[in-house]
Parts: sequence; C-alpha cells; structure tokens
Amino acid sequence: MPEIMITIGGRTFEVACQEGEEHYLQAAAAMLDKEATVLTEQIGRIPESRMLLMAGLMLADRTAAGEDRLREAEDKLSRRDALISELQDKPAPVPERIEVPVIPAAVSESMAELAARAEAIASEIEEKAAG
Repeated sequence: MPEIMITIGGRTFEVACQEGEEHYLQAAAAMLDKEATVLTEQIGRIPESRMLLMAGLMLADRTAAGEDRLREAEDKLSRRDALISELQDKPAPVPERIEVPVIPAAVSESMAELAARAEAIASEIEEKAAG
C-alpha cells in the first residue's frame, strides 16, 4: 500500500492509499488544501483539527450545492424526456387541405383577346388625336 505525502494548510501529512489511487488522493488533498489555505489566510493559525474540520465542511457545502444543481438538471432532463416521449406517442397531425383556384384556359385566352382589342382601340384613338 503506497504512502504519499500531502500538504494541507501548510501542514504535511503522510497518508496511505490503495495502489493506483494516488492521483485521486492528491486531487482530493489539493481541494482540501485550497479551502484550508483560505481559512488560514482569513483567520490565521488555527489548530490542525479545527482547520481540517472547517475545510472539510466548506468542501461538503460545495458538494451539497453541486448535488442540488445536478438534481435540478436531472429533473429538467427527465421532464424534457417525458415531453418528447409524449409528443412521439401522438399521431401526426392531419395535413391541412389548401385549395388554389384555377382559372380555366378559355377565360385566360378571352382576357388576352380583350387586352389586345383594348390596346388596338387605344392606339387608334392616339393616332386620331395626333392627326
């Protein structure tokens, strides 16, 4: 069982851990040291047990807040998944029928003929007015 040296709040400790878990222990010690350093900077020198207790409580508070945020995110995700499932279970909406009026070809031809006649009459009137 490996033993490693960790420093928390300016104090060094020798700690044993399982083989391969040294990195995790060092990471946890670094987090605890960060909190202990804040305490010693604010309060000054405090007894070791009190420093460790307070730093541990500060970490526990952060962990609890993180767990609360995680739980809220999981609840939101669960509600979103339920809504998606509900929408997938519903049948597709019935397509809306839209009718577009179609002008018969005969009417279009008649309108074109009338337009041509109107232009011819307008040209004839312009010629007589000019002449």
